[in-house]
Amino acid sequence: MLEKLPPPVWVDTSPALESLVNDLSHQPRIAVDTESNSLHAYREQVCLIQFSTPENDYLVDPFALADLNAFAPIFANPRIEKIFHAAEYDLICLHRDFGFAFASIFDTMQAERILGYEKVGLDSALEKYFNVKVNKRFQKADWGARPLTRDLLEYARFDTHYLIPLRDLLQTELKAKGRWSLAREDFLRACRVNGEADVSAEPWERYASRRDLNLRELTILRELTNVREEIAARLDRPPFKVVTDDKLFAIARAVPKTKKELAHLGLSEKQWGRWGVEILSAVGRGVEAPLVKRKPAQRTEDAVLRRLDALKEWRKKVAAQMGVESDIVLPRPFLFSLAERGAGEMRSILASSPTRLEQYGEQILKVLGG
Repeated sequence: MLEKLPPPVWVDTSPALESLVNDLSHQPRIAVDTESNSLHAYREQVCLIQFSTPENDYLVDPFALADLNAFAPIFANPRIEKIFHAAEYDLICLHRDFGFAFASIFDTMQAERILGYEKVGLDSALEKYFNVKVNKRFQKADWGARPLTRDLLEYARFDTHYLIPLRDLLQTELKAKGRWSLAREDFLRACRVNGEADVSAEPWERYASRRDLNLRELTILRELTNVREEIAARLDRPPFKVVTDDKLFAIARAVPKTKKELAHLGLSEKQWGRWGVEILSAVGRGVEAPLVKRKPAQRTEDAVLRRLDALKEWRKKVAAQMGVESDIVLPRPFLFSLAERGAGEMRSILASSPTRLEQYGEQILKVLGG
């Protein structure tokens, strides 16, 4: 059962924003979450920002506020700890939409992973620690819609309401297991956000490595993905809600010439009725266009592959002993840098994680033959 709580504070005016910023600025710890509309819009954006302090839950409407720069000093302040659950996505979205930089975070999901928990969703943590069951039916809600229903607002506030006490419980467990320093290093590295997307790549290039599509089919697919992007942008919806990838692949292979053929390939009456002409035109362009070129695969040196395999085997064994997933022992950036650069670069590669360097340095040198 959910506890009875006063309503969350809805922040959609400049005075309300000023009051919130004043409150957050005087807190040593605050809980944060965001809601975006990736399932409902062509270009995803942050639609709601939740904050919790020990006294209040706040819901900020970014659509109603012209400027959220007042939050920038809070996110960048190392003296104010920002508590997230699964921080990476929230940090990327906040950086992308508002340019925020971050210092001092605590990620409760990463803490659970370092502790070796199998279930690391927030709903599992709330039930385990606080006997609170949250209704999952709002997970795919359209957070860009306005007004938001009372049920949605209540659902949103529970994403941050318990994070501060949850953080304290997890810190106690991390210290008891001797993994607090490891967690702190991972939290620090998580602050280094790169929210910039690769805008140089064309949509079709995501599928260029597929060997079940020949070059002519890939050329047709290029035209199909381009027209899908145009339709999605026009309708402000995600491309997969226009036509799914599997249907685009089927069209590229079959090279249909009529709407009837599109229907036989699985497109609905709405799809071939509204966009059939554009899709068939794209197929025609793909048939006539010069063939696309796949980027040549970069061959990894044999010595790098051997080091990579040896490191993967080693970290798998260590992870099993610790009862955690392999990337907790050695995250992917460290893993691949060590494989590429070798034992001589180990100290510089692991400089941001002195705990790993101290605990595993000799083992890694042995694995790498250094």
